[in-house]
Amino acid sequence: MKILYLSPENTVGTLNLWQQAHAARGNQCDFVTFYPGRHGFDPGICLNLPLVQASYFYLKNRHRYYQRFRGELGDYAEKPGYPPAWKPNSSLERWYFRWRDWLWHFKIEAAIAHHGLADYDILHLEWGLDFYRSGRFARRYHQAGKPVICTYHGQDLRTRGVIPAVDEISDLNLTSELDLLEKHPDINYLFLPFDTGQFQPDFTVSNPVRVCHSPTDRFYKGSDWIIPVGRKLADEGLIEFILIENQPNREARVLKQTCDVLIDQVGNRGGWGYGMNSVEALAMGLCCVTELVPQYEAFIPDHPFVNASAEELERNLRALVGNREQLAVRKRRSREWVVRHHDLNNTADRLYDYYCEKGWL
Repeated sequence: MKILYLSPENTVGTLNLWQQAHAARGNQCDFVTFYPGRHGFDPGICLNLPLVQASYFYLKNRHRYYQRFRGELGDYAEKPGYPPAWKPNSSLERWYFRWRDWLWHFKIEAAIAHHGLADYDILHLEWGLDFYRSGRFARRYHQAGKPVICTYHGQDLRTRGVIPAVDEISDLNLTSELDLLEKHPDINYLFLPFDTGQFQPDFTVSNPVRVCHSPTDRFYKGSDWIIPVGRKLADEGLIEFILIENQPNREARVLKQTCDVLIDQVGNRGGWGYGMNSVEALAMGLCCVTELVPQYEAFIPDHPFVNASAEELERNLRALVGNREQLAVRKRRSREWVVRHHDLNNTADRLYDYYCEKGWL
């Protein structure tokens, strides 16, 4: 069986993991990206499409544009709907996407022909995105009776919404974000895959305790609450606080692995709970502090996280680092939990369960 993934970028290396998991089951898997990612992960078949990129300049100007239509929150404003649905904000924007589809089609159609992209058996659309806003590539698979799968990772569904032309033909919708289960009438949960075997954790505790925060976006992570607390406790000599930001993934990983505690997010601005940042830290044997809503605590009752809202963060962090023996126990429990739920083999088994339930195997 041949499986194809499309994604704007290989954001955190997940596409390589899926490729590895499918190959382990005797299947061919390839992935196509629209542009190189910010963190240097393998872009697969990268089309380098114009007018879209992961740069700070591009994202900042997109945010300013959406502020005209969505208010001060701009690109961060969540859309209503069940599911929320993308639509152009103006006639000019509608024209722009039609023109962009036309401009892109020269590169896209050449790549489809050169790489045989229409000849795979299953099509996965990361972020729920086709090459085209019209969904015309996914429609080729649908008309040929081949499965089309959409995976939503957070802001793609919260702030952009489904692409209607794609949503109406999707055979399976997946997400690793618990809150998205309440935003789409037909979507299924799948734990984020991770190669937990790549790390050999050290469960000893540093002196002073090393606490890190590694935001990809300060707004979504609630960094305006986290950083002052971290610096305050560092000034008291209680911890060493490390801010890991704007670094290549390889360097960020090396630094993160020297720490004992990761503060992931508070405020739930970018969804509930935790994401790949925490998954990676747990696999390294770090204890993770994050904010979990009651629904998430009920969904993963055996979790190893230290739950803390913005108001509770300082108090809970003081208690955590004040008991070094218990912190060492928590670090070991973190590692055991992430292997049980997020290890690549376990998540791939669940994905193939979905394939079987749909009759694709």
